[in-house]
Amino acid sequence: MERPSLEFNLPDTHQEGKLYVVDSLNNLNKLNVCPAESQHSLDEEENTGGTEEHMAGSNTRNQCLLFITFILTLAVTLALVSFVIFLIFQTRNEVDQISSRLLSEKKNIEELKKLNNIILKHLNQSRNME
Repeated sequence: MERPSLEFNLPDTHQEGKLYVVDSLNNLNKLNVCPAESQHSLDEEENTGGTEEHMAGSNTRNQCLLFITFILTLAVTLALVSFVIFLIFQTRNEVDQISSRLLSEKKNIEELKKLNNIILKHLNQSRNME
């Protein structure tokens, strides 16, 4: 009697081992194919019995969020670029004003030098006359 029970237990153990190996390979395949974050959602779907409709709704929602994020990023980038262009034009205008002031001051300095030379000549001549 003991012998038949041993023979009966061996095939069950062998079958359980096969199932364990197949289950381990499936888990390993899930880890290699899916990233860590999606693995959690896959486990939840297996536990809750998720349908394709749930996945399609989630996928559509993710695409919508991605699109909204893309549009917001584009708008912020456009605003920043516009602000930089505005600053470039303002800086250019300020530099033009400063350079025009410098040119006018340079002309004034040249005129003052000429007047100084004329005064010095006049003073030299008046000293020579005395």
